[in-house]
Amino acid sequence: MSLPFDAVRREAFAEASRFRGEFHECLTARRDALFELADAVLCADGAVRSPVDLTLVPEHRRGHGAMYGGLNHGRIDVGRLRTVLAGLPLPRFEGGRLVLAVDVSPWLRSDAPCSAERLFCHVHGRAKTASQFIPGWPYSFVVVLEPGATSWTAILDVLRLGPVDDATAVTAAQLRGVVERLMAAGQWRIGDPAIVIVMDAGYDVTRLAWVLRELPVELIGRVRSDRVMRLPKPPRMPGVNGRPPKHGPEFRFTEPETWPAPAITTITATTNYGKAETRVWDRVHPRLTHRSSWLDHDGELPVIEGTLIRLKVEHLSKGRDAPPVWLWSSRTGATPDDVDRSWQAFLRRFDLEHTFRLFKQTLGWTTPKLRTPDAADRWTWILIVAHTQLRLARPLAADLRRPWEKPVTSGRLTPARVRRGFRNIRANLACPARVPKPRGAGPGRPPGAKNKHRAPRYDVGKTVKRPETLKAIGKPGRSW
Repeated sequence: MSLPFDAVRREAFAEASRFRGEFHECLTARRDALFELADAVLCADGAVRSPVDLTLVPEHRRGHGAMYGGLNHGRIDVGRLRTVLAGLPLPRFEGGRLVLAVDVSPWLRSDAPCSAERLFCHVHGRAKTASQFIPGWPYSFVVVLEPGATSWTAILDVLRLGPVDDATAVTAAQLRGVVERLMAAGQWRIGDPAIVIVMDAGYDVTRLAWVLRELPVELIGRVRSDRVMRLPKPPRMPGVNGRPPKHGPEFRFTEPETWPAPAITTITATTNYGKAETRVWDRVHPRLTHRSSWLDHDGELPVIEGTLIRLKVEHLSKGRDAPPVWLWSSRTGATPDDVDRSWQAFLRRFDLEHTFRLFKQTLGWTTPKLRTPDAADRWTWILIVAHTQLRLARPLAADLRRPWEKPVTSGRLTPARVRRGFRNIRANLACPARVPKPRGAGPGRPPGAKNKHRAPRYDVGKTVKRPETLKAIGKPGRSW
């Protein structure tokens, strides 16, 4: 039964105020400066162009020195903040299912040789040949998706990838931590449907499925259209001697003659893409070898079976031809309803792109020219807290639209339009930050004195290289 409108507003005010108080407790150094910086991001007019401009917002009662001091020398109890985010009300799909998405977005710093721990980030261009690698800080985000067409997500975690990190291992640890925190917060209980995690083609979805196999999760990832996988091994015929095969025939994505008859074929009518046809093959798996992430695996390599889905729609949203999309799910024995749920959940992954665009174009995530990666991490968490407050304030926001914008209902407001009225909402929320004490300006550097401490320069890229095969490290080969 739905609550009355006034009760919904009172509950939203209480939840937002409670979150603001818990966030203030997570700040262990320069807490008031960092807290007011988050409020300034939410109450500023228009897009954030420079952090120092935020100190002119009335909600930021401290000077620009306090703002820079908070970013450079403040401290955030990230572990406690992650626990707080996991305990907030989260959106759910049909049946109460949680759907998570993981993706990486770079903070490009090509002109910052004095900034440490930069990597070469893959940046896509509009043309196929326009991609390039630019130095920057890659951040891995884990969010909860909402059903339906929306630009809202609930951010649960962020992690910066470093020069010595193995991307698959770090992502597995990050996802494990998120799922365990959700279970500890009571967001998932025994008997609930498995948590779905969707990802794009840049992730080794089969490797992640193996590492996270003991958790109640189902991984769905896009795989490249030129992959070669294996079908399940055929049943052993009587009277045949010798060692039984470990894999079945090859399944080449680019050669339809290698495809057996699909186990499931469904056709679903969509609003924007015409008819969506799915072909499904069960227990399809890759043939693993002792290379890259499987190099340190002891013993015989596993057979990681899953469901292979080929999704083909009639056209894209603007009438363009759509190439087929190949998906691999860690679930086997899927039903037609499971297949429809899988590819529809994957399509909701693109809502995360709206969050990235909001962070970069409106909240000014990559705007500050911060030198240290620790300061960049603090600024990133400040924006995550700001975005979470916008999500909690959705039932409280009014539609302060521009004259050229179409009116929408309060339930369909975008994060940017909720932010326009957050200053009015903030007046009724808890504000635990203390009133600043009046202080004079610091002495600064004496006039005419030069900075004699030259900042160190750092190389860009990985600092640890691993051998790719057993032969490269001199280990004996392992039989299948």
